Amino acid sequence: MSRLNPRQQEAVHYISGPLLVLAGAGSGKTSVITRKIAYLIQQCGIAARHIVAVTFTNKAAREMKERVGQLLRGREGAGLTVSTFHNLGLNIIRREHAHLGYKSGFSIFDEGDIKALLTDIMQKEYQGEDGVDEVKNLIGAWKNDLILPEEALARARNPREQTAAIIYIHYQRTLKAYNAVDFDDLILLPVKLFQAHPEVLQKWRNKVRYLLVDEYQDTNASQYLLVKLLVAERAQFTVVGDDDQSIYAWRGARPENLMQLKEDFPSLKVVMLEQNYRSTSRILKCANVLIANNPHVFEKQLWSEMGHGDEIRVVRCKNEEAECERIALEILTQHLKTQRPYSDFAILYRGNYQAKLMELKLQHHQIPYRLSGGTSFFARQEVKDLMSYFRLLVNPDDDNAFLRVINVPRREIGSATLEKLGNYASSRGISLYSACDELGLGAHLDTRFTERLARFKQFLDRVRRRCSKEEPIEALRHMITDLDYESWVRQQSASDKAGDYRMGNVWFLLEALQNTLEKDEDGEMSIEQAIGKLVLRDMLERQQEEAEGAEGVQMMTLHASKGLEFPCVYIMGMEEDLLPHRSSIEADSIEEERRLAYVGITRARQHLTLTYAARRKQYGEVIDCAHSRFLDELPAEDLQWEGLESAPVEVQAKRGNSALADIRALLKR
Repeated sequence: MSRLNPRQQEAVHYISGPLLVLAGAGSGKTSVITRKIAYLIQQCGIAARHIVAVTFTNKAAREMKERVGQLLRGREGAGLTVSTFHNLGLNIIRREHAHLGYKSGFSIFDEGDIKALLTDIMQKEYQGEDGVDEVKNLIGAWKNDLILPEEALARARNPREQTAAIIYIHYQRTLKAYNAVDFDDLILLPVKLFQAHPEVLQKWRNKVRYLLVDEYQDTNASQYLLVKLLVAERAQFTVVGDDDQSIYAWRGARPENLMQLKEDFPSLKVVMLEQNYRSTSRILKCANVLIANNPHVFEKQLWSEMGHGDEIRVVRCKNEEAECERIALEILTQHLKTQRPYSDFAILYRGNYQAKLMELKLQHHQIPYRLSGGTSFFARQEVKDLMSYFRLLVNPDDDNAFLRVINVPRREIGSATLEKLGNYASSRGISLYSACDELGLGAHLDTRFTERLARFKQFLDRVRRRCSKEEPIEALRHMITDLDYESWVRQQSASDKAGDYRMGNVWFLLEALQNTLEKDEDGEMSIEQAIGKLVLRDMLERQQEEAEGAEGVQMMTLHASKGLEFPCVYIMGMEEDLLPHRSSIEADSIEEERRLAYVGITRARQHLTLTYAARRKQYGEVIDCAHSRFLDELPAEDLQWEGLESAPVEVQAKRGNSALADIRALLKR
């Protein structure tokens, strides 16, 4: 096990008050957090059940959990909480749902559910769904700033915000009637609960004796307040962050939360982690010089013992096609010359749209690649629809599944009807599905709506009986046909080809379910267990895929690259209007773009290449591009510029042919 450096040791052993660890890129912050958890349990006598560590992604939480597990013995870690902020909030709501006026087993709305509900409300109230994304973003921002619907309406500064606030009131009321919460509620509700019920807050303060927070610069207003409420009494906490890697302002993140800590906890101790274990000194020098152009409250300088390293290459290309071709050919040449695996290479870019042309070039040269941010099979619309039908068949109390499919295909049962159904179900303490054919519902709803709801329930009851009496997969196939689901999918698809592809996913899902049933060694698996196993299998496979990092060049946005590292990194599109992005130039918010470039540079371990195009096609016309101001801010003595000389066309062609000849020669070896 690697030894901690003096600064890391200081951070691990300091437990007499609040601590901020300013951890530069690649400085071993995860080691500090995991070793500190072990130290608290083994040396300080704090029971694991009283320690909570929070971070931002499931992947980071899993990695932290595994590493802590390797440091602890036997049952030492029993009851330890390592989770995301949202999971912590979810656990609080689950335990305290009665205080918040929810039934147990409440549903969590995902992006698709939220959008569908807002669209429905807007169509009913405003005869249209224009601007649904803008309304969704405004509501999310209000929730992150702990602003409830009535307060949002009172604060509205213009008709646009006023309309959004009225929709927010409808939306929140409907969610409550559905016994559902959305993603932002997972932080908002615990904060509001703690503020309104001091006795509940005291109970959680007694549970959380020591709190550790990772990636603290990414916290928003509500997450900061949740942390502050939990630790205010004892001030026993460690937060780890890096103001230079705060790149999520668009998601509500506030790097100033690092400074706010000093005001709220005057006895705060600050420990700097400046030794980098990832990159060469030259790469770190470039990163330090670049980020020094941003204002800082805390000054830090990354350094490394990894050697000086190669110059940073800056490559000017004729246009975006030449840029992608150059990157693809260089990676192919390096792979063949040095036997470097393709997974050693990463291509980073500012926006996902830049990936398309790069993908085509990699495919053309038969270079395997892996695109981060692709859609998982189980995240596809048609798969989510059918999985919700299956979940409702095996568990009629699953309100979230019910809400997802009640209008798929459309049955003309709107949010107003569902709100009344939800209120009735809550008053009876039963699920939405069970309430559908109760006689008492007639007192709250018009006959045509009670008939539609009863018909839906009777239809699924019949399918359930068929599943238990005959071959379940056949019964589900009949269900899809009876729903006329294929016509619905085709109506919702942009083209016949897209419709075919989506229906292919539907039949593939049934096949996967069939295989799950057949693979059961005892032959005793029920359809309920098979469906449960299928969902779990997808989750585990995705986790495994993330963990293993499949062979292939890694392609991702600069935002997605945070926390990762690669021996060879290409950052493409280093141009004004791309990086920094035009919107940030217009809004005069260049600092975050500079932090984004800093994150990209500090992903590289040994080799870093920055590329840009002299001309680029935009909206059908070719425009001249200026290279990014960030290139001018890098230390000139550490850069090697290429492609600046305007060589005659024949020479360029000869150079290109010579590069291809080199590759062919390598292939013949």
